[in-house]
Amino acid sequence: MNKRGQAAMEFLMTYGWAILAAVIAIGVLAYFGVFSPGKYVTGNVVVNPPFYISAANAKASYGLDGGVQLAIKNNGGEDYNIYSVSISNCGAYSTLTPAVADSTTTIEVDCDAGTDLTAGKNIKGDITITYQKIGISVDLTSTGTIAQKVVA
Repeated sequence: MNKRGQAAMEFLMTYGWAILAAVIAIGVLAYFGVFSPGKYVTGNVVVNPPFYISAANAKASYGLDGGVQLAIKNNGGEDYNIYSVSISNCGAYSTLTPAVADSTTTIEVDCDAGTDLTAGKNIKGDITITYQKIGISVDLTSTGTIAQKVVA
């Protein structure tokens, strides 16, 4: 009877140490950022319809504190007026810009003073585009995200 108990205890201890070692190894890898794919992304910008970001460029040399240049395509089939484009962790652009159907408009969002937009780092933030349909005075929004490597 005692031998079966000893065998079961040895079995549990052996696998317990192996599982503990695996958990510690995974914890160390997570601590050093191996499981952070956003760190390795060189450029990802997504917004909700009716707009599409066809190109984006984050530069430390735009404006005084850097900025982000966006090529916004209007895929909505209608003409819109873009009133503002804001990027969290950067700044906002607030000039009336027409967005003709099936055309691309380039907008440069200058970062606010004190924003640490340094070449080689990543900028991550939420994009909010405020726009109106032509002839209708209801503010609409399109949201998205940006994860972009900053260039000089």
